[in-house]
Parts: sequence; structure tokens; C-alpha cells
Amino acid sequence: MQTLLEMRNITKTFPGVKALDDVNLKVQEGEIHALVGENGAGKSTLMKVLSGVYPKGSYEGEIHYDGQLAGFAGIADSEKLGIIIIHQELALVPLLSIAENLFIGNECAKGGVVNWPETFRKTEGLLKKVGLAEAPATQVGKLGVGKQQLVEIAKALSKDVRLLILDEPTAALSESDSSALLDLLLELKSQGVTSIVISHKLNEIRRIADTITVIRDGASVSTLDATTQEITEDHIVRDMVGRDMSHRYPERDRKAGDMLLEVRDWNVWHPEHQRQVIRDINFHVRAGEVVGIAGLMGAGRTELAMSLFGRSYGRNITGNVALRGQPIDTSTVAAAIKNGLAYVTEDRKELGLILEESIQRNITLANLGDVSSKGVINEAEETNVSERYRQAMNIRTPSVFQKVVNLSGGNQQKVVLSKWLFAGPEVLILDEPTRGIDVGAKFEIYGIINELSAQGKGVIMISSEMPELLGMSDRIYVMNQGGFVGELSAEEASQERIMSLIVTE
Repeated sequence: MQTLLEMRNITKTFPGVKALDDVNLKVQEGEIHALVGENGAGKSTLMKVLSGVYPKGSYEGEIHYDGQLAGFAGIADSEKLGIIIIHQELALVPLLSIAENLFIGNECAKGGVVNWPETFRKTEGLLKKVGLAEAPATQVGKLGVGKQQLVEIAKALSKDVRLLILDEPTAALSESDSSALLDLLLELKSQGVTSIVISHKLNEIRRIADTITVIRDGASVSTLDATTQEITEDHIVRDMVGRDMSHRYPERDRKAGDMLLEVRDWNVWHPEHQRQVIRDINFHVRAGEVVGIAGLMGAGRTELAMSLFGRSYGRNITGNVALRGQPIDTSTVAAAIKNGLAYVTEDRKELGLILEESIQRNITLANLGDVSSKGVINEAEETNVSERYRQAMNIRTPSVFQKVVNLSGGNQQKVVLSKWLFAGPEVLILDEPTRGIDVGAKFEIYGIINELSAQGKGVIMISSEMPELLGMSDRIYVMNQGGFVGELSAEEASQERIMSLIVTE
């Protein structure tokens, strides 16, 4: 097999931080090459060097592409050679059509006039290649995330892609959408397209990758040939974190205490349509208990969580919430916080954090009263509080004054957790708490959850990863079509039992 790309001794330094240290990467033509490592290991930085986001001259080392020494001043230069990168945050314009998105900046035009019949004809052909049946005139904002991801790939194909780079392509996708995307990558491979895939989902990596390169702390530590040997997830994890992780979920004493939270007859209607999304939900959480909520995408798990937390989703909400046997008011977010509830959203970047603000400001947001007097924030106290949480949560940053946008996903999630812990909740609702973060950071967050339960807090954990629910929960409620269809103890629960409850209702 011919070598398409070779990156030699790549070193990239930011002020005070060496993000890449003498990294080497070799990619063969026509293969799917996986790039794995913990958050902050340098994977995305390496791909930004390759694609020209970080231009030639801003790093040390050499890039050889198709047998030639290459160096790119910007993304346009790398795209001319067929190197296309699809970032985790999709670069589509929601209000434009699929056709307009596919050819934006690369229009089918003559004399400044767009040839729409040709644009639509080419769009139809590209959509067929990626398995989308939507019309070219469909507004992108009306598509689900899975279909938007396919539009991004169609956009790459419109630029005659030879090397496709995907950064966490399935992070926000359902299981079925993820499977369809992986099948598409294998189909593109059969057509000669080479891919580099960055992902934390090791089961997906093992399914599609021919070669796996592991990066740790800014350095390449191993390259594994998956075509000639059986690569286990434990092997990959060991290389990623630099230690053996025989237990993916930390052990704890499961001791449920007195009744803490009770929810009775909870019903919620869609905020815009005449449709009931939550039906007659009844459940409870005891002190020190981790209660999981399982269900397929669209089952209503997030809608339930948000409606409980200050009625931040839905309308015509009815039902009762009690804490330690006493009815509590959760009709607004402020009331929910005051009465001991906290909600860690599944979308930390949009709803959980102010990305352009500092770690310090984000941590104190939900409880400004404890760092202020007469409406004036005591900045010294705010710094002390945030520094305490930085150390306790092992947030990897040189300073609490650093902007949150510059942190890795795992460290961003720790900032979100710190914000809510500082608010002093009795019950934490965690919605996909480890989405998009690596196994090392996951283990740390599991440890935090265990500490909370040991302190007598109640934890409600929503997760699409069944092994995570099974490894962490004392009890699991199974949800389908807006209602609970079963309840399983830790001893009773299995992936098969959960799925059977979902499909038989």
C-alpha cells in the first residue's frame, strides 16, 4: 500500500504549553486511520496543523503528502489537494439550503451568476452517494444532527476529497445514525477515499479502523495494525492513559439511605405542538443512590429532566415533587436551585457554560449570592472558591482566569459539575455526563459521582451508553415514548433486559 500522508516530528507550542511534541503519523492510501487519545492529548491540534488551520511556520516538523513536501498557509491550500476536515462543531449555515451549503465558496457559477440547475443536479448526485433522500432545496436547519453530518460529508465529496478527516463524527448521533455513518465511511473506503477518524468510542474504532495511532500528552506513543492483529479496547485504553484500567467503573459501597426525592404523576406537553411528551411519570431517589434512566433517542429523558428543573422545557406541566417528604416548588429555575435541584445539561457548550468567560466566572454562576455582598461580587472570594474546585476536581489548567473555550471537553465538563456543586444541591440530574470525553476523564467523573453519593446526595443519571448505566447505577428506570416501562435493580439489569423492556412496550 502506498503512503499518502506522513507527518514527521511535528511540534506545536502555545504560550506556556507544548501541545505537540515530536509527533509522527503515517497514513496509507485507501485506509481508515483512527487517531485516539485523552482530551487535550493533541489529536485535534495535529489535524489543524495538517489542514492549515495552523499554517506553515507556526509549527516545527514536516508534512509529506502524496510524496511531496507540503505546507499550507490556510485551509484553502489543503483543500486544493483534497484534504478536507470536518470539525466536531459542524460548519453549516442553518438558514441556507442543502445545495447552497454544499457549494458555498465553491459555486457552480459563470460570470458571477450561479447556475442553479447544475447546482441542484450535482447536489442530487452527492446526496445519493451519502444516502440522503432529501431535496436539494431543503433548509439545513430542519435536518437532524445525523443528516447534517452526512451533508458535511457530501460537501467534502463536492471538493474531490482524497483524505477525509473527521473529528468525533458520531459524538452527537444516535446509535442508528452512528451505525449508518460508519457504514458510509467503509463505503467511501471502497471507493478509494482515505479517512482519519478522531473518536472516543473505542467500539466504533475497532469496527472500522485499519490502523490506530495513540497520542498521549502531545506525543505519539503507539501505532497498532488492526488488519493483522486483534486489538482489544483494554489495549487501546492502556496506551491512551499510560496505565492499566482493569476496572472501567470505580467501586463504591452501595448504601441507599432515606427517601430523598419523589416525583408523582408528572405530565408534560410539547412547548409548541399539541402532543404530550411525558406521561404519568412516577419515580423516587434515595439519599446516596445513583438512579439511571435508560431509553432510546427520543424517549423523553432530556425532556423529563428539563421539565423537572424549573420547567425549562414544556407547557401544561402537572405533577408533584417532594424533597425529604416535603412538597417543593420547582416552577422556575431559581426555585429549583433554591430547593436543592441541579441539572447538568447534555449540551455543555450551548447550555452549560459561557465559553468566552473564565473558569472562575463559570463556577460561581449558579450561586453568586455566596461570593457577593449587597449585589457586589467579591472577586477575591470568587477566585478562592474557583481555585478550591480547580484542585478538588483536577481541572487541568494553568489558571482559573483561563477562558473555558480553551479547555478540553473533559475539563469543561468538570467546570460544569463544579458550578452545580458550588450551588449545594441535594439532587443532581446528570444528562449524558460523559458525552464526548475520553476514558481517563470519564473515570474521574465516575469518581466524582461516587463521592457525591457517599455524601448522601441523590444522583439521577441519563446516559445513552448502557455499559455506563449498568456500571454506575443502583437502580435503572427504563423509558420509552414519554413513560417509564420498567424498573430494574443493579442485580437484575442487563443490556438485554433493558432492550426487551423497550421493544415489548
